[in-house]
Amino acid sequence: MATATKDIAATVPDADERELRVELAAAFRLAAQLDWHESVGNHFSVAVSADGRRFLMNPRWKHFALLRASDLQLLDSSDEGTMSRPDAPDPSAWCIHGRIHARLPSARCVLHLHPPYGTALSTLADPGLLPIDQNTARFYNRLAIDHDFGGIADESAEGERLAAALAGQRRMIMGNHGLIVTAATVAEAFEDLYFLERAARTLMLAYATGRPLKVMPPELAERTARGWDAYRDAAFAHFRDLRQLLDARDPSYRD
Repeated sequence: MATATKDIAATVPDADERELRVELAAAFRLAAQLDWHESVGNHFSVAVSADGRRFLMNPRWKHFALLRASDLQLLDSSDEGTMSRPDAPDPSAWCIHGRIHARLPSARCVLHLHPPYGTALSTLADPGLLPIDQNTARFYNRLAIDHDFGGIADESAEGERLAAALAGQRRMIMGNHGLIVTAATVAEAFEDLYFLERAARTLMLAYATGRPLKVMPPELAERTARGWDAYRDAAFAHFRDLRQLLDARDPSYRD
C-alpha cells in the first residue's frame, strides 16, 4: 500500500536525509544567485530511498532564494493520492520528477530549469550542442535531445515520455522547454547543470556573431569529452566552495 505523503513528512529525518535536504536547499539558493530561476516555478529533487521512489522536492510556488532545508517535501512516486492533498506539489513537478524517480532509480538527483541560454538553445530547430570548445565538447554524445514537446508537462503520460527520452543519458535538452540533468549526487548534478548552461551560453554567443563556427571533428570532440573524466571530483570541490560562500552570506538555507 502506498505511504501517504503526510505520514512520510511526519517521519524524523535521518542523518543522510538531513544532509540531502541541506545540499538540495543550497542548490536552490545557488541557482537563484546565478539567475537560473524562473518566478516560483522549476524544480529540483533528490531520492532518499534505494529504489529512488521516495524523494525530496521543493513545495509548490516558493522562490528559490527563500528555500530552506525544512521546506522540502518528502514524496513517494508510487503514492497515487499525492495530488489530491492540500499541500500537493506543482502538477508539472510531480509529472516530471515523480515519473523520473519512479522509472530511473539511478537518477538520484534531478534538476530541471529554464535557464536563459539553455532555454534559448532549446528553441532552435536544431538544438544540438555543437562541440566548439572544451565545455561544449564535454557533452559530446553524452546528451539526449527531446524533439517532441507536448505543452506544459502536467499529465502522467508526458512524464513517462520524458523519462523514456532521458533513459540512457544523464542530461537532456528539452526542445522548446529547457534543461534537465540527473546524477548520483546533488553536487554532480549541479556541476553538470553549471557546465551545460555555460556551454549553451558559449554556443548561443557564437551563433550571434553570424560567422561560421569552427566545429571540432568527431574524434577530437570525443577525446575532449573523455578528458573530462579525470575532473569528476571537481564537482564536489566546486559545490563545497559554493556552499562555503553561501554560509558566509546567508546560512539560512540550512534551517
